[in-house]
Amino acid sequence: MTKNASILIVDDEEINRRVATLFLERAGYAARAVKDAAEAWAILQQQDFDLVLLDISMPGESGISLCQRIRRDYRGKQPAVIAYTAHAMAIEQDEIRQAGFG
Repeated sequence: MTKNASILIVDDEEINRRVATLFLERAGYAARAVKDAAEAWAILQQQDFDLVLLDISMPGESGISLCQRIRRDYRGKQPAVIAYTAHAMAIEQDEIRQAGFG
């Protein structure tokens, strides 16, 4: 990924959003962070991103559901979507991959 890549961070935990944003911006990427799937979907309707770092467990719509919606309904340039999660069980990993995460 090039240094001018744009990255959307979706996480309900403020500290996680801040750390990821700081880390990515210091590495030279354009990063934007939002707190939930609804806000992420609204922003994706306005701007294309190269990458979405997506938390799996969030109040309201889950990261898995949002990833499926991006793959199914998003009309812009399809971003890479990476699970941003502490979920590590094999069954959860399978569900994450099947949802369309890269």
